[in-house]
Amino acid sequence: MAADEREAREELDGIRLSIDNIDAALIHMLAERFKYTQRVGRLKADHGLPPTDSAREARQIARLRALAEESHLDPAFAEKWFNFVVAEVIQHHEELAGANGGAAEPAEPSDSTS
Repeated sequence: MAADEREAREELDGIRLSIDNIDAALIHMLAERFKYTQRVGRLKADHGLPPTDSAREARQIARLRALAEESHLDPAFAEKWFNFVVAEVIQHHEELAGANGGAAEPAEPSDSTS
């Protein structure tokens, strides 16, 4: 293996290690986020509040798109990520509402940040 290829592989390994560390941090942050959304879901279920909040979601999407732009990240990607997470949150909130005997409203697409 040539010296320049060895150096490239070493640099690649270092970059991949950084990526792995970021992935681990993202997983931990998502776990923390879901702890809070579960608390919100229980609170909503206990008080008969709907599992979705379209107005909050719209505000969050606008806020996250702006943050993405400031960070040089594709705002459409940020919105897709948000919608993916929100779909999971809604499912949890609906399950909590059902377990509480509340009538869970069907989720609209892209609904509920908590």
